[in-house]
Amino acid sequence: MQYKNGKEVLPPHLLKELQKYIQGELLYIPKKTNERAGWGEVNGSRRLIKQRNDEIYRLYQDGQSFEELERKYNLSSDSIRKIVYKTRELYNESKR
Repeated sequence: MQYKNGKEVLPPHLLKELQKYIQGELLYIPKKTNERAGWGEVNGSRRLIKQRNDEIYRLYQDGQSFEELERKYNLSSDSIRKIVYKTRELYNESKR
């Protein structure tokens, strides 16, 4: 996010209107909702977590226990179980 001076980017009438509500402070103006990227889409976090979850599921399918996966990925037992069950559900849905 880059700072911009309102005097440089806003028409004078809009600047005067905004000054009625806020002066000399930073104001965040969000993007339109349809232009906003989802969580992790821009920096690749979503893709990396999906890859990790797919790997956890594959290792579980290959016989690794929840405890082994907990230690390997430093995640709680509940997290590993949720990943395995959710990934299994997604794979089953994609096969239908």
